Amino acid sequence: MMLELVIAFAVGILMLGILMKLMALPFKFFWKFISNSIAGAIMLWVVTLFGVPIKINIVSALIAGVFGIPGIVLVIAYTYL
Repeated sequence: MMLELVIAFAVGILMLGILMKLMALPFKFFWKFISNSIAGAIMLWVVTLFGVPIKINIVSALIAGVFGIPGIVLVIAYTYL
């Protein structure tokens, strides 16, 4: 009787841990998405300091944040089209 209770408790704790891990996964992607967008906006702002007129919005910041330097080049190319 006592052994069954201990096993049930251990399985419950294990299930809770797995559930918490699965719930935390989308938050990791969300925070990575936000931090890349902020980094992209900062990179675009630095480019504007060199005299390149770029409108910084959420889409251009996201493109620059996700793709890095090629994304900045893409945003600059799109600005001049």
